[in-house]
Amino acid sequence: MTHSNPSIEAFVKLGNFLRTFCDLVTTNTISEHLNDKWIERFKTEAERAQHYNGWFSEENCIHAFQEWGNTLTKDSIDNWLSGYDLESNKEKTVALIMAGNIPLVGFHDLLCVLITGNKALVKLSSNDQKLIPLLIDYLTEIEPIFNDRVTFTKEKLENYNAVIATGSNNTARYFEYYFSKKPNIIRKNRNSVAVLNGKETTEELTALGEDIFRYFGLGCRSVSKIYIPTDYTIDTFFKAMFPYNDIINHNKYANNYDYNKAVYLMSEFKILDNGFLILKEEESFGSPIASLFYEYYDDISSLKSTLKNQEDKIQCIVSSGFTDGEISFGNTQKPSLSDYADGIDTVDFLLRTS
Repeated sequence: MTHSNPSIEAFVKLGNFLRTFCDLVTTNTISEHLNDKWIERFKTEAERAQHYNGWFSEENCIHAFQEWGNTLTKDSIDNWLSGYDLESNKEKTVALIMAGNIPLVGFHDLLCVLITGNKALVKLSSNDQKLIPLLIDYLTEIEPIFNDRVTFTKEKLENYNAVIATGSNNTARYFEYYFSKKPNIIRKNRNSVAVLNGKETTEELTALGEDIFRYFGLGCRSVSKIYIPTDYTIDTFFKAMFPYNDIINHNKYANNYDYNKAVYLMSEFKILDNGFLILKEEESFGSPIASLFYEYYDDISSLKSTLKNQEDKIQCIVSSGFTDGEISFGNTQKPSLSDYADGIDTVDFLLRTS
C-alpha cells in the first residue's frame, strides 16, 4: 500500500537532499555548490556544531545526515508505514522532550509525530539545539504544512495531549510522575552489548569498532560491553581495533581516557589498555567514555538467560548466530525506521492515542 500525503513526500525530498549533500562532502566537491543556500547552511551547521557541543564532531554530524539520507527513501518509508492505518489518526499535539547525546537523536520521534499527521511541541536538549531545527527549516520550505505543525519551546510545556520523553534513569522517574496523567512513552538509559564467540574474522571485529567508537560511544545503540569466551585471546580484539586509534586525537575523548585510566589505576583495578581504549572486567553495562567493559562466559545458554533477564537495560545485541533480533557487526548506528527505541512502537502509540 503506498501512501500519498504531503508530509511523506517532504521527508522523501529531505532524504534526497541529505544524500546529495553527503555525496558532495565525500567527493570533496561541496565548494562548487555553496551558492545553494541549503548546501551552505548544512555545511556551516556541521562545521559549527562542535562549538556548541564538543562531542558533535563535523564527521559525526555528517554521518548522522548520511544515515538519515539513506533511511528516508520512498521505498523504506512506504514499507515502514504499510502496516499502519494512518487514516485512523486523531490529530493531537505531542510534547517531545529530546535527548542530545548524539546528533539528531530525537529526530525519529519527530518524524513519527509528523508523518502520522500530528503536531509536535518540542523541547530540545541543550546539547543539540541546532541540527533538528535545521532539518525542520528545510522541510518547511518544501512543504509549508509543517509551519504550524512544529513548535520549539524553552518554556514549561502546556497544551499537549501526549508526551514522548527521553532522559536518564533519574529524570525518567521525574517524567513518570510529572506526565502520569497523559498518555506517554518515557525512555531511560540503555546500553548495547556484543557477544563474541572467538571465531570472528578480523573484518567483523573491525566492523564492531564502528559500534564501539561511532559518536564516541555516547549512544544507547553504542556497544559499551563485550562478552567473550573464557579462553579468548584479547590481543585479537585489540589488533582489530587499531584502525580507530585516531580517536585519541579528539580532545574531549582524550581527557576522558586519561581521567578514567587514572581512576582505575588509583583504585588498583586490573585493566587492559591499548593507548586509546581501556578494557575493564565488569558485570554492569554502562562503561565510561574511552572504556569498554568485558565479561567472560563459558556457557551460551546461561549467557542468553542472563541477557534475557536484563533486557530492559539493553538496546541492541551485536553478535553472529547468538540470538534472534541480533545486529550484525558494524550496524548498530544504522537503524531502520521500524527499529523503535526500547522496542516501543511509537507510530502505534500515536495512532491509538486520541
